[in-house]
Amino acid sequence: MHVTVTGKQIDVGEALRHHAEAALRTVADKYFGNAIEAHVVFSREAHLIHCDLQVHVGRGILVRSEGEGGDAYAAFDSAGERIEKRLRRHKRRLRGHHMGEKRLPRPKRTARVSAARPAKEEVAVAADANGDARPVVIAEMETPILDLSVSEAALRLDLADLPALLFRNSAHGTFNVVYRRRDGNIGWIDPHLRLPRPKRRASPSH
Repeated sequence: MHVTVTGKQIDVGEALRHHAEAALRTVADKYFGNAIEAHVVFSREAHLIHCDLQVHVGRGILVRSEGEGGDAYAAFDSAGERIEKRLRRHKRRLRGHHMGEKRLPRPKRTARVSAARPAKEEVAVAADANGDARPVVIAEMETPILDLSVSEAALRLDLADLPALLFRNSAHGTFNVVYRRRDGNIGWIDPHLRLPRPKRRASPSH
Protein backbone atom coordinates (compact mmCIF):
# COMPACT_ATOMS: atom_id res chain seq x y z
CA MET A 1 0.00 0.00 0.00
CA HIS A 2 1.32 3.41 -0.97
CA VAL A 3 1.06 6.00 1.82
CA THR A 4 1.47 9.76 1.39
CA VAL A 5 1.77 12.11 4.37
CA THR A 6 1.56 15.86 3.79
CA GLY A 7 1.02 19.01 5.83
CA LYS A 8 -0.75 22.29 5.14
CA GLN A 9 1.33 25.04 6.76
CA ILE A 10 2.76 22.31 8.97
CA ASP A 11 6.19 20.75 8.70
CA VAL A 12 5.81 16.97 8.61
CA GLY A 13 9.01 15.45 9.92
CA GLU A 14 10.34 11.99 9.15
CA ALA A 15 9.41 10.64 12.59
CA LEU A 16 5.74 11.61 12.16
CA ARG A 17 5.73 10.30 8.60
CA HIS A 18 7.10 6.91 9.67
CA HIS A 19 4.64 6.74 12.56
CA ALA A 20 1.66 7.34 10.25
CA GLU A 21 2.88 4.96 7.55
CA ALA A 22 3.54 2.12 9.99
CA ALA A 23 0.21 2.52 11.77
CA LEU A 24 -1.82 2.62 8.55
CA ARG A 25 -0.08 -0.38 7.05
CA THR A 26 -0.76 -2.36 10.22
CA VAL A 27 -4.46 -1.50 10.14
CA ALA A 28 -4.77 -2.14 6.40
CA ASP A 29 -3.02 -5.50 6.60
CA LYS A 30 -5.26 -6.50 9.51
CA TYR A 31 -8.54 -5.79 7.76
CA PHE A 32 -7.80 -5.50 4.02
CA GLY A 33 -4.68 -7.09 2.59
CA ASN A 34 -5.37 -5.57 -0.83
CA ALA A 35 -5.53 -1.91 0.27
CA ILE A 36 -4.32 0.33 -2.57
CA GLU A 37 -3.23 3.62 -1.05
CA ALA A 38 -3.67 6.00 1.86
CA HIS A 39 -3.43 9.76 2.22
CA VAL A 40 -2.76 11.62 5.47
CA VAL A 41 -3.12 15.40 5.57
CA PHE A 42 -2.27 17.51 8.62
CA SER A 43 -3.46 21.09 9.00
CA ARG A 44 -3.69 23.66 11.76
CA GLU A 45 -7.05 24.89 13.03
CA ALA A 46 -6.74 27.55 15.73
CA HIS A 47 -4.80 25.95 18.58
CA LEU A 48 -5.45 22.36 17.41
CA ILE A 49 -3.93 20.11 14.76
CA HIS A 50 -6.41 18.49 12.37
CA CYS A 51 -5.76 15.16 10.63
CA ASP A 52 -7.67 13.91 7.59
CA LEU A 53 -7.23 10.22 6.73
CA GLN A 54 -8.33 8.59 3.48
CA VAL A 55 -7.69 4.93 2.75
CA HIS A 56 -8.58 3.24 -0.55
CA VAL A 57 -9.17 -0.34 0.61
CA GLY A 58 -10.26 -1.48 -2.85
CA ARG A 59 -10.89 -0.01 -6.26
CA GLY A 60 -13.69 2.49 -5.76
CA ILE A 61 -14.00 1.93 -1.99
CA LEU A 62 -12.87 4.86 0.14
CA VAL A 63 -12.73 4.89 3.94
CA ARG A 64 -12.31 8.29 5.56
CA SER A 65 -11.97 9.70 9.07
CA GLU A 66 -10.84 12.85 10.85
CA GLY A 67 -9.25 13.65 14.17
CA GLU A 68 -7.97 16.59 16.20
CA GLY A 69 -5.43 16.95 18.96
CA GLY A 70 -2.99 19.23 20.66
CA ASP A 71 -0.22 17.88 18.44
CA ALA A 72 0.06 15.98 15.17
CA TYR A 73 0.55 12.58 16.84
CA ALA A 74 -2.59 12.96 18.95
CA ALA A 75 -4.59 14.12 15.92
CA PHE A 76 -3.41 11.15 13.84
CA ASP A 77 -4.10 8.62 16.61
CA SER A 78 -7.62 10.00 17.02
CA ALA A 79 -8.34 9.70 13.29
CA GLY A 80 -6.66 6.29 13.16
CA GLU A 81 -8.86 4.91 15.96
CA ARG A 82 -11.97 6.04 14.12
CA ILE A 83 -10.92 4.56 10.81
CA GLU A 84 -9.99 1.23 12.42
CA LYS A 85 -13.36 1.11 14.19
CA ARG A 86 -15.13 1.79 10.89
CA LEU A 87 -13.15 -0.90 9.08
CA ARG A 88 -13.78 -3.42 11.83
CA ARG A 89 -17.50 -2.68 11.86
CA HIS A 90 -17.88 -3.13 8.14
CA LYS A 91 -15.45 -5.91 7.26
CA ARG A 92 -18.04 -8.66 7.48
CA ARG A 93 -20.62 -6.59 5.65
CA LEU A 94 -18.16 -5.95 2.83
CA ARG A 95 -17.59 -9.66 2.45
CA GLY A 96 -21.28 -10.37 2.69
CA HIS A 97 -22.06 -7.97 -0.13
CA HIS A 98 -19.33 -9.47 -2.33
CA MET A 99 -17.57 -6.13 -2.70
CA GLY A 100 -14.13 -7.56 -3.20
CA GLU A 101 -11.89 -5.75 -5.67
CA LYS A 102 -12.49 -8.29 -8.45
CA ARG A 103 -16.26 -7.96 -8.31
CA LEU A 104 -16.71 -4.23 -7.90
CA PRO A 105 -19.17 -2.57 -10.30
CA ARG A 106 -17.67 -0.44 -13.02
CA PRO A 107 -18.55 3.23 -13.27
CA LYS A 108 -21.30 3.77 -15.83
CA ARG A 109 -21.44 7.54 -15.83
CA THR A 110 -19.76 10.50 -14.20
CA ALA A 111 -21.22 13.53 -12.47
CA ARG A 112 -19.69 16.97 -11.97
CA VAL A 113 -19.54 17.97 -8.30
CA SER A 114 -19.16 21.63 -7.36
CA ALA A 115 -18.28 23.19 -4.02
CA ALA A 116 -19.64 26.69 -3.52
CA ARG A 117 -19.18 29.41 -0.92
CA PRO A 118 -22.53 30.66 0.47
CA ALA A 119 -23.47 34.04 -0.94
CA LYS A 120 -24.36 35.40 2.51
CA GLU A 121 -20.69 35.44 3.49
CA GLU A 122 -19.01 38.81 3.30
CA VAL A 123 -16.91 37.93 0.27
CA ALA A 124 -16.98 38.87 -3.38
CA VAL A 125 -19.69 36.86 -5.12
CA ALA A 126 -20.90 36.56 -8.68
CA ALA A 127 -24.22 37.97 -9.81
CA ASP A 128 -26.95 36.34 -11.84
CA ALA A 129 -28.88 37.87 -14.74
CA ASN A 130 -31.03 39.89 -12.33
CA GLY A 131 -28.02 41.28 -10.48
CA ASP A 132 -28.68 39.16 -7.38
CA ALA A 133 -25.74 37.67 -5.53
CA ARG A 134 -25.23 33.93 -5.95
CA PRO A 135 -22.69 31.47 -4.50
CA VAL A 136 -19.24 31.40 -6.08
CA VAL A 137 -18.04 27.97 -7.23
CA ILE A 138 -14.67 27.40 -5.58
CA ALA A 139 -13.99 23.82 -6.74
CA GLU A 140 -15.23 21.38 -9.36
CA MET A 141 -14.48 17.72 -9.91
CA GLU A 142 -15.88 14.67 -11.67
CA THR A 143 -16.93 11.63 -9.69
CA PRO A 144 -18.01 8.21 -11.03
CA ILE A 145 -21.59 7.03 -10.60
CA LEU A 146 -21.59 3.32 -9.80
CA ASP A 147 -24.24 0.66 -10.21
CA LEU A 148 -24.98 -0.36 -6.62
CA SER A 149 -27.66 -1.92 -4.53
CA VAL A 150 -29.18 0.31 -1.85
CA SER A 151 -27.35 -1.57 0.90
CA GLU A 152 -24.02 -1.23 -0.93
CA ALA A 153 -24.59 2.51 -1.42
CA ALA A 154 -25.42 2.95 2.28
CA LEU A 155 -22.27 1.05 3.18
CA ARG A 156 -20.06 3.26 1.02
CA LEU A 157 -21.70 6.40 2.39
CA ASP A 158 -20.87 5.26 5.92
CA LEU A 159 -17.34 4.13 5.12
CA ALA A 160 -16.39 7.39 3.42
CA ASP A 161 -18.27 9.50 5.99
CA LEU A 162 -20.14 11.31 3.22
CA PRO A 163 -23.23 13.51 3.65
CA ALA A 164 -24.80 12.09 0.46
CA LEU A 165 -24.07 9.65 -2.37
CA LEU A 166 -25.57 9.50 -5.87
CA PHE A 167 -25.67 6.04 -7.46
CA ARG A 168 -27.54 4.06 -10.09
CA ASN A 169 -29.80 1.46 -8.54
CA SER A 170 -28.69 -1.92 -9.85
CA ALA A 171 -32.21 -3.27 -9.40
CA HIS A 172 -33.87 -1.04 -12.00
CA GLY A 173 -31.24 1.36 -13.40
CA THR A 174 -32.60 4.69 -12.13
CA PHE A 175 -30.55 7.27 -10.23
CA ASN A 176 -30.94 7.15 -6.46
CA VAL A 177 -29.49 9.06 -3.52
CA VAL A 178 -28.63 7.92 -0.02
CA TYR A 179 -27.96 10.64 2.54
CA ARG A 180 -27.19 11.22 6.22
CA ARG A 181 -30.24 12.34 8.17
CA ARG A 182 -30.06 14.75 11.07
CA ASP A 183 -30.81 11.91 13.49
CA GLY A 184 -27.72 10.04 12.23
CA ASN A 185 -29.64 7.42 10.26
CA ILE A 186 -29.34 6.97 6.49
CA GLY A 187 -32.16 8.08 4.20
CA TRP A 188 -32.88 6.85 0.68
CA ILE A 189 -34.40 8.71 -2.27
CA ASP A 190 -35.70 6.59 -5.15
CA PRO A 191 -37.82 8.34 -7.82
CA HIS A 192 -38.66 4.90 -9.21
CA LEU A 193 -40.79 3.99 -6.19
CA ARG A 194 -44.47 4.73 -6.33
CA LEU A 195 -46.50 4.80 -3.17
CA PRO A 196 -49.84 3.03 -3.43
CA ARG A 197 -52.74 5.40 -3.88
CA PRO A 198 -55.33 5.35 -1.12
CA LYS A 199 -58.45 3.49 -2.11
CA ARG A 200 -61.52 5.57 -2.62
CA ARG A 201 -64.40 4.81 -0.39
CA ALA A 202 -67.43 3.49 -2.16
CA SER A 203 -70.30 5.95 -2.31
CA PRO A 204 -73.22 4.88 -0.13
CA SER A 205 -76.11 3.52 -2.13
CA HIS A 206 -79.51 5.20 -1.81
